[in-house]
Amino acid sequence: MKKNIIKHNYNVTRDKRQTLNKHNSFLIWFTGLSGSGKSTLANALENKLHQEGISTYALDGDNIRKGINNDLTFSPEDRTENIRRIAEIANLFVDAGIVVLAAFVSPYKKDRKNIENIVEKDNFVEVFVNTSLEECEKRDVKGLYDKARKGEIKDFTGVNAPYEAPENPDVEVITDDKSIEESVALIYNEIKEKLKI
Repeated sequence: MKKNIIKHNYNVTRDKRQTLNKHNSFLIWFTGLSGSGKSTLANALENKLHQEGISTYALDGDNIRKGINNDLTFSPEDRTENIRRIAEIANLFVDAGIVVLAAFVSPYKKDRKNIENIVEKDNFVEVFVNTSLEECEKRDVKGLYDKARKGEIKDFTGVNAPYEAPENPDVEVITDDKSIEESVALIYNEIKEKLKI
């Protein structure tokens, strides 16, 4: 069947979309434990970019699992498929000329490497939101760590499922001792040159 699938090339290209938007498009991928601050930082950075006239779109773990990935569990196999689908969606947005901000635990190195392969290395910025497990548990606004420790949630990253920390992220933000503003400034300084056409 695959041999009968042929890519169709359209006249409006990514380059043309980027020129129209007056900035490059790429994926900023926030990875870290639940409660580390991934979504908070993605939201704050998106606000900053929006104020500067940058076309953005944010993809978030909980939101995606309520829609396109609502058929997936948290098993290792389904986590891999969850991240693969998100990477493919992000790749479409990048092609559309949009800066994508994606906030997902994404605990496995192989899955994050696959994201990079799907969107291509030049279009991938990995942000490791490095927050200690103790701090994440303190912030546990959703009560997930407590449920995981009681055995009510299985395959919960950091408690009864592993998190493989990035070894060489493009940006590492240690949120235990940094404000949201400081963290956003750190990430923004890393990507500001990448935005320029």
